[in-house]
Amino acid sequence: MTALAALLLAGVAVTYAALAKDQPVTARSGPVGEGPRIQVLTNGRLSTVSRSDPGGPREVTELRCDRAYTAAGTVACLKPVGPLSSTGLVVLDSSLHERRSLPLTGFPNRLRVSATGRMVAWTLFIDGHSYATTGFSTVAGILDTRTGRLVKSLEDFAITVDGRPYRNPDVNFWGVTFTGDDNRFYATLSTDGRRHLVEGDFAAKTVRTLRENVECPSLSPDGTRIAYKSAVDADPGKGWRLSVLDLASLRITALAETRSVDDQAAWLDDRTVAYALQTGDGTNNTWSVPADGTGAPSLLVPDANSPAPSETPADG
Repeated sequence: MTALAALLLAGVAVTYAALAKDQPVTARSGPVGEGPRIQVLTNGRLSTVSRSDPGGPREVTELRCDRAYTAAGTVACLKPVGPLSSTGLVVLDSSLHERRSLPLTGFPNRLRVSATGRMVAWTLFIDGHSYATTGFSTVAGILDTRTGRLVKSLEDFAITVDGRPYRNPDVNFWGVTFTGDDNRFYATLSTDGRRHLVEGDFAAKTVRTLRENVECPSLSPDGTRIAYKSAVDADPGKGWRLSVLDLASLRITALAETRSVDDQAAWLDDRTVAYALQTGDGTNNTWSVPADGTGAPSLLVPDANSPAPSETPADG
């Protein structure tokens, strides 16, 4: 981690007081829907839309997040709370009552909740704002909401690269996704100019590389495939292409989305992935595409980003 990162971490204690607890979340627009829904951010406000009518009315709360995700009744939110790039992680229940908050340092980038709702993982930029640039630094951490165990940085884990123990000060992790057992996970490891898909063991505090040029992995609900972005010609400066990796056969399927997607895709079900794209004027829209390489991208939720499937509407 860079010297700047160490300086910023030292300022967390000063800025954490700015993270207010138990803020009311009551306002919403649109009727309360029934059945499966999709959680998104609408202009930074936590919202949900009907899965069957994602372009229709949406419930919009007062909770503001830079990134959000939900699973099994756990809602996670990353939000800036003060100077020195101070960020707050807030973990809430499905009624948006706060369960836990943590002070973090950096710019919110990725956020995931395990399928059981137990594990929460985040990625922050400490230095830089894009994976396409050189010299950036990230920090990725994990919280076990059941036991309270907190891993502030995956850089503390024992790393194995190509079968050998590995240490390097340029190591960066990002884009965590959990398996169904709440212990194993996948993530991206960047070091020495190479970007790897890694498999991690939370209890053992280890990670090992699996293959190169796989970023921001997202495990399918059935646990058999990983949706990810890969740099075109292994050069992030040329943009990214969405693909799906079959874990058993290691077969790669390029998806029908040919635009550059700098996002960690979310599986809406075992057949469909969703992701955000930003237009030239800075507007975010959420799109979806079949996970088998067929079909074409379709606009899912306009003026929204940070999609996640949600079975239970958020209640204020």
